[in-house]
Amino acid sequence: MNDRFDLEPIEKASVDELRGLQLKRLKQTLAHAYANSPVYRKKFDEARVHPEDCRSLEDLAKFPFTTKKDLRDNYPFGMFAVPREKCVRIHASSGTTGKPTVVGYTKNDIDTWATVMARSIRASGAMPGDLVHVSYGYGLFTGGLGAHYGAERLGLTVVPFGGGQTERQVQLITDFRPDIIMVTPSYMLAIAEEFERQGLDPRQTSLRVGIFGAEPWTNDMRMAIEQRMNMDAVDIYGLSEVMGPGVANECIETKDGPTVWEDHFYPEIVDPETGRPVKDGELGELVFTSLTKEALPIIRYRTRDLTRLLPGTARTMRRMEKITGRSDDMMIVRGVNVFPTQIEELILKRPELAPHYVCILTRDGALDELTVAVEVRADGDPESDAAKGAAAQLAHEVKAYIGSSARIELRASGGVERSLGKAKRVIDKRKL
Repeated sequence: MNDRFDLEPIEKASVDELRGLQLKRLKQTLAHAYANSPVYRKKFDEARVHPEDCRSLEDLAKFPFTTKKDLRDNYPFGMFAVPREKCVRIHASSGTTGKPTVVGYTKNDIDTWATVMARSIRASGAMPGDLVHVSYGYGLFTGGLGAHYGAERLGLTVVPFGGGQTERQVQLITDFRPDIIMVTPSYMLAIAEEFERQGLDPRQTSLRVGIFGAEPWTNDMRMAIEQRMNMDAVDIYGLSEVMGPGVANECIETKDGPTVWEDHFYPEIVDPETGRPVKDGELGELVFTSLTKEALPIIRYRTRDLTRLLPGTARTMRRMEKITGRSDDMMIVRGVNVFPTQIEELILKRPELAPHYVCILTRDGALDELTVAVEVRADGDPESDAAKGAAAQLAHEVKAYIGSSARIELRASGGVERSLGKAKRVIDKRKL
């Protein structure tokens, strides 16, 4: 087999060897950030901590967190630890809730990113000669170019389609016969619907593997995609502030949560309220420290993603439980914590309903109201007794299993807006 498809030595190294490499790289990263980023120097000084105080991996907990607010407060290039002209690329978030978060990459950073993305695609089951259809958006969003560079690094053939033009996506998937698709899980469902609309069976495509990320999705969603598309659905994780996609990826032989590429990204789980680290296996907020980034070293970045760290299985490196919720996506409805993915799991159990939904929050006087707008299946009628029965059962299960009352609004197929990128699952109409 092509040696690019062999495991790298660090993927099967002993835990002691891995921890030794992490500590060495962590010390270098802290020193680089302190020496070259005025923002980090100020944060460390205010916390009365110095890079030399890090003598063990546990000492990282002494250092201050980095948040999205830090990047926005120092917009656009204030967080960089190299001169802007040393960066070969700039990416940025969409900035839908304020100024975008801007990240920069040196040539070495781009090389590292391509390496971890190639590793991720290989872990997903890629084989020599595979054709990869990339439906993540290109541009400032890190998804498209991250996937693209990783597939090319692995020696695969890339179709750089990007998002949108669903009819043409179906045409090229049919004509080019790709082996792998990289896309958000919600848009994969939109592509599957377009196959069916054209009278084509999505189970008969050439696609063998789907690498899905950029939004939380459940194991129930994995089953729905695998059954509908007759493919393996594998989870990829990343975020632009830490690098982009490729921070962690599931291994196809286990599909038991993304393996964190710990030689480049050091994970912690902290209590979302207190910020104190918790033990492996305990649920909390995921925090990342980069170990090899040059342009924008990131120290203890609070991702807001909720998960737990688990022992390695297919690799030495630890896994993280599949991300199914974010602390900032959590809806509090009359004192009850509700995550969109909890509702998604219940929707997927009802054969009369389609996995296209949106949670709408309103306020009636002093009371919060939750409405779940959900589509019926493509051949279904929202006014049918079967659909109304499914809605009543869904409302009952939301109350019984989640603890919140919800009104179910049935919509015809296509009644919930499709997203070409990350699916928008919550619309909050409550007045501040």
